[in-house]
Amino acid sequence: MVSVDTVYQRVLAILNKENRGYMTPQEFNLLANQAQLEIFEQYFYDLTQFNRGGQINNEFANIVKNIKEKISLFKKTAALTYSTDTYALPSDLYRLGTVYYNDSIEVEPIDQIEFLYINTSPLTKPDTTRPIYTRSGLLIKVYPTTITSNTEIAASYIKKPATAQWAHVEVTDDNSTDMVKLFDSSSAVDFELHESEETVLVYKILAYAGLVIKQPEISQVAETKDSLKTQKEKS
Repeated sequence: MVSVDTVYQRVLAILNKENRGYMTPQEFNLLANQAQLEIFEQYFYDLTQFNRGGQINNEFANIVKNIKEKISLFKKTAALTYSTDTYALPSDLYRLGTVYYNDSIEVEPIDQIEFLYINTSPLTKPDTTRPIYTRSGLLIKVYPTTITSNTEIAASYIKKPATAQWAHVEVTDDNSTDMVKLFDSSSAVDFELHESEETVLVYKILAYAGLVIKQPEISQVAETKDSLKTQKEKS
C-alpha cells in the first residue's frame, strides 16, 4: 500500500514550493482516485504488451513478473450468493477469473446464444460434471439449475482498488483563531497500489491539479516526469 498522507503532503509541498496555490482535501481525493484508477488499468494493457515480447529471464528485472506482482495485490476469491436462479458476483469486481463448483470443477463461461444450442443436445447438455454459466452484469446463471447452494459456487477475480481518502479533523490553531485540518489516520484510506507507485501517483495527481488550479505548466512538468519514469521502467 501507499500512504495517502505521504502522497498528499508531497503534492502540497510541490505546489507550495512553486507558489501554485493550495489543493483542498476534497480536490485531492477526487484527483487521487482518478490517478489510482489510471495506474491500475494500465497494468492490464502493459501485461498484454510485454507478454507479446517475451519475458526477461532476470529475477528482479522481469517486467511481466513485476506487473503480475502488482496485479496480485487485487486478486481475491469469494463464495457467490445464490438468489432465485442466479448467483451474485462481488460488488468490487473488476475482472472475473475462474468460476468453480465444489472447489474443484471449473464452470465454463458461455454466451446465451451458444447455450441454446448446447442445451438442446444430450451430448453437450451441462451436468454437475461439466457445468456452464451465462453472465449478465454482476449476475451469473449456472447450469444445470440443480446447482443452487450458497456454498457450491465460488469465483476468483480481480477487485477494484478501494477508494482512497485523505481524512481530516478540524482544530483551532494554537497561534490564532483559524481552523486547521489535521490528518485523521483512523478514517483515512490508503492507496492499495504497490509501494513502487508512490512517485507515479504524485506526478499524475500534480498533472490533474494543474488543470484544476489553471496552471498548465504544472501539468506539463508532471506529465514529462511521469513519462520519463515510465520509459525507464519499460526500456
